[in-house]
Amino acid sequence: MNRTTKGYVLGAVAAVSYGTNPLFAVPLYGMGLTTGSVLFYRYFIAVTLLGLFMWWKGHSFRLSGRRLLLMMFEGVMFALSSVLLFDAYRYMDVGLASTLLFVEPVFIALIMWIFYNQRISLLTAASILVCTGGIIFLSNPGPGAYVTVRGIVYVMLASVAYAVYMALINKTSLQRLHGTTITFYSLLFGISVFAVRLDGFASLQAPPADPLGILCILGLAVVPTIVSLLTVAVSIQLIGSVSVSILGALEPLTGVFFGVALFGEHLTVKASVGIVLIITSVLILVCAPSLMAYYKRYKLW
Repeated sequence: MNRTTKGYVLGAVAAVSYGTNPLFAVPLYGMGLTTGSVLFYRYFIAVTLLGLFMWWKGHSFRLSGRRLLLMMFEGVMFALSSVLLFDAYRYMDVGLASTLLFVEPVFIALIMWIFYNQRISLLTAASILVCTGGIIFLSNPGPGAYVTVRGIVYVMLASVAYAVYMALINKTSLQRLHGTTITFYSLLFGISVFAVRLDGFASLQAPPADPLGILCILGLAVVPTIVSLLTVAVSIQLIGSVSVSILGALEPLTGVFFGVALFGEHLTVKASVGIVLIITSVLILVCAPSLMAYYKRYKLW
């Protein structure tokens, strides 16, 4: 397998593995676990495994004072994104929630425009309009689909929190840290959010005794967390962030697949149109720089 093929395979694995979040979370909810307990076990197991991996690979754990403060804030944003998304699963179809989360690149573009004076191109503006249309369709997907205002608000806030997290990595000294180090400290400091959510861990529930529950907790910590984060980092190194972002469209499609195939969710025509519009908007946004460079090169713009 050559370098490029390996990059595309790992990029696809990263997107699909992250899309398995509801596959592991929803059964745990059915066993009575709260969002805080589910995510605490996910983060605790993941940060332990990742810490052991870093120690084995000889990665440095050192952070300067300023970076330490930035990572504390980033950990909170990272965890808030998880909490809001997992809360949204209780108030809307998981497939639609996974699709709405995918608008995060649009929020990053808006953050860059508002706070960093980054110009919004015509293609970016078109992407935002198409995305808005997709959100409108998903907000009222028609009979058979389960969507509430609370669910939409939660997943939109989750997307904003993750967009802030990514924007700060791009615009601060954190961009010079190894991706594994950023992920480790994001998970580590993110646990503080669950300490608050669980009343200082007084409300932390015991893991389910059911073997399926144990498998779901381990699966949640490994597949959409460790596997996804590590494969996306390697994939970006091999084929670049643009190609990896395009492959990211497999993430909401995975969520929709599990929602329909395993959880009996109904995919309406309006919901399908909304999903297509949101994925299209993100692809336009991701491909905009390359398209503009192509048009300028051949004087078509």
